[in-house]
Amino acid sequence: MSRTPSPAGSSEAPLPTAVYANGHLAAKDRFDHWRTLLSSTHAPMELHSDRADDFRARQRVIALGDVTVWPAAFPPVLFRRTDKLIRQSDPESYHLTLMLRGSGVADWRDRTLRTSPGTFHTSDSSRPVEIRSSAERGRILMVGVEVPKAVLPLSRRLADRAVGLPVPDDRGVGALLTHFLRHLVRNLPEYRLADGPRLGTVVADLTAAVLAQASDDDRALPQHTRRHTTVLRIRAFIEQNLGDPALTPSLVAAAHHISTSYLHRVFRHEDVTVGALIQRRRLERARAELVDPHRADEPIHAVAARWCLTAAEFSRSFRSAYGMTPGEYRRLTLHGD
Repeated sequence: MSRTPSPAGSSEAPLPTAVYANGHLAAKDRFDHWRTLLSSTHAPMELHSDRADDFRARQRVIALGDVTVWPAAFPPVLFRRTDKLIRQSDPESYHLTLMLRGSGVADWRDRTLRTSPGTFHTSDSSRPVEIRSSAERGRILMVGVEVPKAVLPLSRRLADRAVGLPVPDDRGVGALLTHFLRHLVRNLPEYRLADGPRLGTVVADLTAAVLAQASDDDRALPQHTRRHTTVLRIRAFIEQNLGDPALTPSLVAAAHHISTSYLHRVFRHEDVTVGALIQRRRLERARAELVDPHRADEPIHAVAARWCLTAAEFSRSFRSAYGMTPGEYRRLTLHGD
């Protein structure tokens, strides 16, 4: 096991994470090691596997305040959470799985769900369940999310009703959560200790929205959660359409079936207006391409045009944001001049 070092009390410290891998253990000890680990990061459960004699697994645990995210890779396994185990220990949390590779079948007493990439799997630590996983290419790849019931901004009645129902991970709010989790896991070094609680709030809000979508009752979400989810959806839309010269606040509002005035009200609590966000993200995309070695010979005006910026506008905005011209920035970064 290795942990990310985090200087005590420093908001500049990295997010607290732990990486667990059992490859260094004797083959006969690996499965018991991972079973013990999973019981501590999720909930006590029975585990069985045809690969128990040499069970190589890897898991990273990312602490986001009260919320935990844990990417993992492991051979096919059977998970069983029984009434007896629930009576022994119940963390009272909702679990959500983003499946990246492999498939599974989850059986509750009143429903069965087949899961694979494309569908979220949700469960409740307080309900018995049996999950059988399989993988044609040897190992399951997934990202798990644990949200305590006490911090989920959704009534338990609706959240309980949604457990075990299929939720697509490639459209609607499911796509937002998928994108967020993938970005978090892929870019973990970018985040600091102080970001943890805020990131946990985002995950809790999106998890609540996913469960509300499954139960077909988005109106049950608190107003602040609906607003937060709307902001995330709008930000994702802007990212996907930055290269469209027609992208304006009016287009963004129309694409989300809201008025422009309501769009601005939704962003009132953000640190940027919609128009300024579009310009800032275009500038940041162009800046990234300026220092791409594969684009080193591309004229600066061509980079600007690809992100819907005139040469004069790009130069003026770039100097204001970064304290130098695009050409100076490129030379400094690529050539060290």
